[in-house]
Amino acid sequence: MQGLELSRQYFEAFGAPMLREKFPAWADRLAVGLAGSGSECFGFDDEVSQDHDFEPGFCIFLPEEEVLDRKTAFQMERAYAALPREYLGFSRPRLAPVGGSRRGVIRLGDFLEARTGSRDGTLTLDRWLRAEEQYLAEVVNGALFWEGDGDFAAIRARLARQPADVRRKKLAGRLLGMAQAGQYNYPRCLAHGEPAAAQLAVGEFVRHAIAAIFLLNERYLPYYKWQFRALRALPVLSEEAETLELLLTTDNGKTMARAKQDMIENLASAVVAALQAQGLTEAVCGELEKHARSVNDQIADPALRNAHILSAV
Repeated sequence: MQGLELSRQYFEAFGAPMLREKFPAWADRLAVGLAGSGSECFGFDDEVSQDHDFEPGFCIFLPEEEVLDRKTAFQMERAYAALPREYLGFSRPRLAPVGGSRRGVIRLGDFLEARTGSRDGTLTLDRWLRAEEQYLAEVVNGALFWEGDGDFAAIRARLARQPADVRRKKLAGRLLGMAQAGQYNYPRCLAHGEPAAAQLAVGEFVRHAIAAIFLLNERYLPYYKWQFRALRALPVLSEEAETLELLLTTDNGKTMARAKQDMIENLASAVVAALQAQGLTEAVCGELEKHARSVNDQIADPALRNAHILSAV
């Protein structure tokens, strides 16, 4: 059983009855579910994932103190702690994992502030640009089992997509990174007889390419160890995961180096086709740098458009 389903069943068996019985006046002001860090919040967990921080539990997201006071919050914490520690063969740990507990009673404002810098999920343009995508992904991942007044559900919906100008600025930077690392520096490193440096260039190309593909899908880039897993499930350019994996896992001998240069150009062509299909570029060529400039030129906000093209990367 995956963690999200385990959490849902545990909540339905014990959490919902506890809230209805002990906190009926507050039940409609709470959101309950599973979201945040951990592979189970993305649906990426498997048997290997169960060796740490895997438990039957859920998150109770509370409104701010002026709405729900500290005393009631403390009572909810004690009620949650009193729930059964064993369920379907899984145990809740007695000690919080490194970095703090991922389950239990949590102020929604604290949860949001830690990931977005805003206690109510309202982001300025500057905050959108500075927010780490892996943390934005943690706000909108998982599921809510109990929506209460709907505030958290509305915040999740609002943060599910980046503003168009922010997306374009990030995409322009990623395209330029792909161009510099893959189309320019990789062959130059090979010409210098530096296969290790060439592989570093490949790594940079792959890193920027994955980020660009997520932007083309309007999805947030998760923590690095889950990026390939998430990439393979995307609707746009997921088929390029195999190429990206080959680039990372093969050598830079003469035969393979020629093949890798072809892979880089073919992947660049696929990205350009996706840009054109979405009306994001007006350039007509295979040079990713020119497409990066074209994407940047379409940014409506003049200050953001005129900022350094790599300012959002």
